[in-house]
Amino acid sequence: MERSARAITQAITQRWMSDVPVVVFAGPGNNGGDALAVARMLAEQEYQVQTYLFNISGRLSADCAENKDRLVSKRGNSLFTEVTQEFDPPRLEKGMLVIDGLFGSGLNKPLAGGFASLVKYINASSAMVVSIDVPSGLMTEDNTYNVRANIIRADLTLTLQQKKLSFLFAENQQFIGELEVLDIRLSKEGMDKMEAQYTCTEEADIREMLRPRNAFAHKGQMGHALIIGGSYGMAGAAVLATKACMRSGAGKVTVHTPKRNAQILQTTVPEAILHMDREETLFSEAVATEDFSALGIGPGLGTAEQTGIAMISQVRRAQCPVVMDADALNILAARHAWMQQLPKGIILTPHPKELERMEGQCIDSYERLTKARQLAEKLQGYVILKGHYTAICMPDGHVAFNTTGNAGMATAGSGDVLTGMITGLLARGYQQREACILGVYLHGLAGDLAARELGEESLIASDIIQYLPKAFLKVKK
Repeated sequence: MERSARAITQAITQRWMSDVPVVVFAGPGNNGGDALAVARMLAEQEYQVQTYLFNISGRLSADCAENKDRLVSKRGNSLFTEVTQEFDPPRLEKGMLVIDGLFGSGLNKPLAGGFASLVKYINASSAMVVSIDVPSGLMTEDNTYNVRANIIRADLTLTLQQKKLSFLFAENQQFIGELEVLDIRLSKEGMDKMEAQYTCTEEADIREMLRPRNAFAHKGQMGHALIIGGSYGMAGAAVLATKACMRSGAGKVTVHTPKRNAQILQTTVPEAILHMDREETLFSEAVATEDFSALGIGPGLGTAEQTGIAMISQVRRAQCPVVMDADALNILAARHAWMQQLPKGIILTPHPKELERMEGQCIDSYERLTKARQLAEKLQGYVILKGHYTAICMPDGHVAFNTTGNAGMATAGSGDVLTGMITGLLARGYQQREACILGVYLHGLAGDLAARELGEESLIASDIIQYLPKAFLKVKK
């Protein structure tokens, strides 16, 4: 707890000078113990600190009680109040700093009563709020039935050692504010040995996965990918997926598309082999896959009846790993019974609305993630739930969260690029798990590199492809 408090105190003193009035709210558990230790350390550095310890039940955790005694004996000019019954809240004004140490990661039910009132009082003030580990009232995983009005809205959350699962969900950003993860020197070896259902992908993981190219390699050894997409009027989706597939290392890429798209594809992706459907404007009939190492299907495909039948026939007869995206998923959502015909190892890449079309409406991100995990286990495949922290749900129940990407990638065509990339990596010889993790990470990294030079507002999907070579080089270096 001393290490935690020192790290929190250092983070605070780096941002706020000692002339800023500080009010500390400490709960009766270990989060409160952290807050009391921080109050003591700030007072030792000449900060003017008012501390309120809420001990309504008369029971403090052992560490909280110890830190209470230390603070009382060493508080200097700071003020300390232990609240056991009535509470007269201090005036909170602009220019003041509130440290929220009421409740941390052990909370398992919504706040109510006096604590809920205190949270609302803090949220209504103009003071800056720093939460220790977790904003009080926010649970670390499932907040589906939480009372959101009774959660601290922090300006800064100083979380200890690891992000919490609920921090990865968009609707909780309003409570977290800026997030800083503090290293409190827990045993890395111990953490590495722990079985974790949820992990975050880091650059070191990617570097370890990347395969070197044999100096004597030729295109026949680098895999042959098949992209099926691009109904008439949506040729651009097929172009993006095909270009991304080529940029991801596949030796050859064939794109199957309606006849009217032929000139567009030949002009925009001259490196690809063109395979035309017999129909002018839509995908109408499955093609043989014996000569292909991987199949990506769905970008711009359309949802016509004939296309739907051809799509499920194509996936069912595929003799290689399959990636399904966009309209391929919309077709499945309209014909849910077809899900039973998907082969093991299938990769689905839905955004939240596409997942809900397939699996039903969700109240929040936690429920959506749960449904994605359950779908991956049921299909014995991979469900890539796209978002700020894209979640790769695996057949064994494990979820790997991606840590690259930015808001500029919220633009049409980004998903088509990802489909092409994963298909290219599969063709290159990566297994499904590796291709999913690599593809999502490099996709986000290319977007980050593009945003750094172009800005988020102007980022478009083809920029992600343009910066993909730089993403590979950065990881390899």
